Amino acid sequence: MPDTILLLQMGLMLLVIGAFAGVLAGLLGVGGGIVLVPAFFYAFQTLGYGGDQLMQMCLATSLATIIVTSLRSVHAHNKKGAVDWDILRGWAPGIAIGAVVGMFVVAGLRSATLQAIFGILALIVGLYMGLGRSEWRLGQAMPRGAGRAALSPAVGFGSVLMGIGGGSFGVPLMSLFNVPIHRAVATAAGFGVVIAVPSVIGFLFVPIAAEVRPPLTVGAVNMVAFVLVIAMTLVTTPLGARLAHAMDPKPLKRVFGFFLVLVALNMLRKALMG
Repeated sequence: MPDTILLLQMGLMLLVIGAFAGVLAGLLGVGGGIVLVPAFFYAFQTLGYGGDQLMQMCLATSLATIIVTSLRSVHAHNKKGAVDWDILRGWAPGIAIGAVVGMFVVAGLRSATLQAIFGILALIVGLYMGLGRSEWRLGQAMPRGAGRAALSPAVGFGSVLMGIGGGSFGVPLMSLFNVPIHRAVATAAGFGVVIAVPSVIGFLFVPIAAEVRPPLTVGAVNMVAFVLVIAMTLVTTPLGARLAHAMDPKPLKRVFGFFLVLVALNMLRKALMG
């Protein structure tokens, strides 16, 4: 059992990370999970918990926090009239289906495999954030019909495999189809709710061996990490949303993109070593 000092240190770290993740969710629309998953991995491993289901706990706990964070972010953005409800309603069913499929896939994979998947997808997201151009376009409006039927489940599926909300895939996708960036960030927060709710319900029933799970873990969701992170994101997500409407986040986004590349490469290194 971890000693009290170590638990207090991990608790403090999770509070700081939760604050940072909340600002990112509101400011950049990347979803706090892209920070939380590696942070939970480090925290649980440092506390002595591991095994083949470690990444499942990290992904599930991250997605649980995203339910609250995304709802808060949608509310803050909607007060400014930035959420495109037509896009959200049209894309929600496919995203939810992809999220449920993703949950079943995650439940059946080993931790090292999930680390590698996270690393590869985070590398792609980081490179896009760091090198992508705002003028890049794949079309002048969001796809409908077959295009939406193919892309919407992919957003939900990929997001659950990374334990993230809708921002990391949803914002670039909407930007590529000519949705203004502030509207894309706001609408992607709604994607996060649609991704996280069905997948977390499933994760609550995923069995984790008692000897490898931290205290107060329900299914694959660790309630201690969830509560600590949410305590901070409830405060800082609206701050991030206000900052998004008051400043140009592009320079910060590029810096964070390159930081994410480093995080992804480290996760890939650990997967290969494991």
